[in-house]
Amino acid sequence: MFDINASVMQVLLAFLVVAPLLGAVAALLPAPPGLKGRNPDQAVLRHGVTVTGAVLLAALVLAAGFDHDHPSTMQATTDISWIPALDVRIHLGTDGISLPLLVLTALLTFLCALHSYFKPPAGPSPKALVALVLVLESGTLATFAVLDLLLFFLAFEMVLIPMYFLIARWGGDRKQPAAWKFILYTLLGSVIMLLGLLLIGLKSGTFDMVALATDNGRGLTTSVQVIAVLAVGIGLAVKTPMWPLHSWLPDAHTAAPTVGSVLLAGVLLKMGTYGFVRILLPSTPDGMQTFAPYLAAFAVVGIIYGSLACLALARPGAKGDLKRLIAYSSVGHMGFVLLGIATMTPTGVNGALFANIAHGLITGLLFFLVGAVKDRYGTADLDTLAGATGAALYGRAPRLGGLLAFAAVASLGLPGLAGFWGEMLTLFGAFDPAEGLSRPAFLTFMSIGALGTLLTAAYMLIVVRRVCMGEHREQPQPVADIQRHEFAAWTPLAALTVLAGLWPAVLLGLTDPAVQKLLAGGKS
Repeated sequence: MFDINASVMQVLLAFLVVAPLLGAVAALLPAPPGLKGRNPDQAVLRHGVTVTGAVLLAALVLAAGFDHDHPSTMQATTDISWIPALDVRIHLGTDGISLPLLVLTALLTFLCALHSYFKPPAGPSPKALVALVLVLESGTLATFAVLDLLLFFLAFEMVLIPMYFLIARWGGDRKQPAAWKFILYTLLGSVIMLLGLLLIGLKSGTFDMVALATDNGRGLTTSVQVIAVLAVGIGLAVKTPMWPLHSWLPDAHTAAPTVGSVLLAGVLLKMGTYGFVRILLPSTPDGMQTFAPYLAAFAVVGIIYGSLACLALARPGAKGDLKRLIAYSSVGHMGFVLLGIATMTPTGVNGALFANIAHGLITGLLFFLVGAVKDRYGTADLDTLAGATGAALYGRAPRLGGLLAFAAVASLGLPGLAGFWGEMLTLFGAFDPAEGLSRPAFLTFMSIGALGTLLTAAYMLIVVRRVCMGEHREQPQPVADIQRHEFAAWTPLAALTVLAGLWPAVLLGLTDPAVQKLLAGGKS
């Protein structure tokens, strides 16, 4: 930890939220003559790398200056009155729960900007692409930084339009229906969520999330809490996504460009589960306890459903799309996150937060790799990639094949890699749920979740066998192995996956004190 002045920390956190917005505006302006480079498109893509790089640097400095001895304390706080009549404030802050998500968002957005600089997705002018990615980054960072319910809602909604246009304008086949499905699902969920947030704020007399966590639901009757959890939970569950509200996700991922898929899986899905932890667990504990068994049940159904869907797509002759398969795997992985939250225990919630970060790293890497495979072979269809003249990556592009196998075994939860700890801790949390929850029911959920880990291993190993192995029956065209810019974009994700797997205390040391305080009603 570096000794950084509190006011500097405030400025850094505000910079994280505001700088991408200013960068988005600047991206739409004509480039100064000295910055145009070979052409204006290159200049605006370089601008995207510069802005996201500056935001990532600020996030790393914020993390370095964070007081790791007191991760349960809100730090780098800004609290300014915005709408006095409603007591809505511009309230920003970060603790051990939100800090890892801020750094993850800044990292993945920078890597996406770097990827786009060297390989822009086919579509309209890069100006709009860079501006949309920056607006999306600002909205995501704001979601993890704000401490006011209405500001949380505004930030939560801010990412929808950029993601819609990323899919609709730069996507692949059936991009328009996928984009419409995404926006309609998420908007409908958000309208219901807003009603729940207003109910919490008006009935408790404050929209301040810190005050609500400290009050721990004492200012809300049980019936109000139940209604609020139902309304807010639906909106958050759509974004997570929880089965059966997940059907927009496979279509969106299949149609989205590589950059859109990485950001959608890596950071946007985390907004829903973060809302459960930051808002519902501390503010409406009685309502959460009422719905926790149902949330856990939906979670484990999602785990099994996602795994079975992946197995169906991976089998020969199914014409399964590799991007679609990874999208369904996200339904299963996010099911583990929801199961951990539903246990309402420090062990389970810490596991959920760890699984969030692990999923962002591993699935972000997987979508980068699948995008590279699709660029080289012109398809992500598994049957084509596994054909006689198909991918056979171990022989044709060994580094690419090796990294794809690494990401696959990380996703299936191999011990020593990041995917292992989150799933294990959520299952431990289900083994001994919070007081008042049915232990036999959660033991059943734990058993079903454990079965899901076996199914995950099955479909991931099938994918590795079909895409990476095989012999050539004809002389194929040469295939480029990992390029330097790809190596630069993917190495941080692979390295962090190993680091988090071998040294989980780096992340758990941040989240655990903050989770303990949150579940105790704001008391350290």
